[in-house]
Amino acid sequence: MDNTNIKESVKELIDRLPDDSNYEDIIAEIYFKQQVEEGLTELDDGKGISHEEVKKRLEKWLK
Repeated sequence: MDNTNIKESVKELIDRLPDDSNYEDIIAEIYFKQQVEEGLTELDDGKGISHEEVKKRLEKWLK
């Protein structure tokens, strides 16, 4: 996403937040949006892992 689109996207995100949002709320929403977009880009680039691989990796943690 180019910088113009990012700026407009952040403006729209802020406009959707409640009027009593503070800096931490705004930063958290921007960070979440950035992480989701990065994850989707990775998936589009074929960098994701299969559902079966996730289950296999989580088995260690769920014992």
